[in-house]
Amino acid sequence: MPEITIRYEEISQSKGRYIAHVEGFEAEGEITFSRAGSTRIIVDHTGVPDVLGGKGVAKALAAHIVAEARAQGLKIVPLCPFVKAQAQKHPEWQDVVEL
Repeated sequence: MPEITIRYEEISQSKGRYIAHVEGFEAEGEITFSRAGSTRIIVDHTGVPDVLGGKGVAKALAAHIVAEARAQGLKIVPLCPFVKAQAQKHPEWQDVVEL
């Protein structure tokens, strides 16, 4: 499993993204979200280049945003099909993800 480093980048006051850099690869994956009030974030997109497919980058991004939301007391509204599918596979996320 390659080393995956995730960092937060603010796009605007109401939007942000987490970017995953994978050791040995120039490409990066990302997960984007918008804030919906003070208690919710809407995850709208997860993208990983083909070169990083199958390396667990999208799963790492989804798990990271769940952990961040949990730590900040936020709920996730998953409009992104990937995050929604992952949440259905992880019942331990139900305290954070609104399905």
